[in-house]
Amino acid sequence: MRVEQLEYLAAVTRLGSLRRAAEEVHLSQPALSETLRNLERELGVELLERKRSGARISDTGRELLPHINEVLNAVDRLRQAADTQHRVSRRLRLGTVNAATVTLLTPAIREFRTAHPSTPVEVVADQQDGIQQQLAEGGFDLGLVSYLRDDDPPPGLHSTELLRGHPVVCVRRDSPLATLNAVTVTDLLAQPLIVMRSGYAMHRCIHRLLRGRTPSLSYSTDGAEMCKLMVAEGLGATVLPDYSVLDDPLERSGTIICRPLAEDTTELRVMIHRRHTSTAPAEERDLYAILVRRAAERRTSSVKGCAH
Repeated sequence: MRVEQLEYLAAVTRLGSLRRAAEEVHLSQPALSETLRNLERELGVELLERKRSGARISDTGRELLPHINEVLNAVDRLRQAADTQHRVSRRLRLGTVNAATVTLLTPAIREFRTAHPSTPVEVVADQQDGIQQQLAEGGFDLGLVSYLRDDDPPPGLHSTELLRGHPVVCVRRDSPLATLNAVTVTDLLAQPLIVMRSGYAMHRCIHRLLRGRTPSLSYSTDGAEMCKLMVAEGLGATVLPDYSVLDDPLERSGTIICRPLAEDTTELRVMIHRRHTSTAPAEERDLYAILVRRAAERRTSSVKGCAH
């Protein structure tokens, strides 16, 4: 049993319908319904009356509501007490796949530090599944994850899209690929290729792109930042989201550049995740808001092209 399940049931009771509750907690109605079905199976009782016109709290559910509210109130008191006790030294933990760490997260943390100079921030590099699990278990406060266009964000977490872009080929300025206006898969296969290992969205992206073909030589590593550093050292080319390369310090200095992929329409997204809770610490809410605002500013600013 998870606290979120009890919060969802309370929302259905307060709002009078599954649909309105789903909108409030930012879940699809089927996902919310299935989450509550799992709670019903665990408790062995029917909590909702499901009809064609919608779902409402059952009589049994109403009888259990005082106990559910007691649990939720106790959880709120615990969170508030812990937040008060550790307000000065509380550490924010953020998981990231590193897709936009330098170009988005680093400036956001710099701004956050000005407002919260005594709150340490721990940035942990992890894969998509690890970040989602840590968020669900309370190990991370926030998570930055990359997705392909047809990927669904995880149920049970509040998700907001920050950036959207396309894969590009990242190379050193002295690479033969740098002379091309656009890079084909055949061009890419002729060069040593640096790829992210399994568990990252870009790993799946490159495998779709190559369609079973094999590069002349390949390296496997964790995260976009290591990919860019290996490119800067002349070890080969890599494929990354454009928002991960453009405005990176290595790109600004001219050490690495990017070129578009010929005839490729793949779309990539960076999303920020957090748990559904009404008692998130102010520091967590502030860092979340800074990231959302900075991403919006970046989307509306003039976009620099890859071929320059």
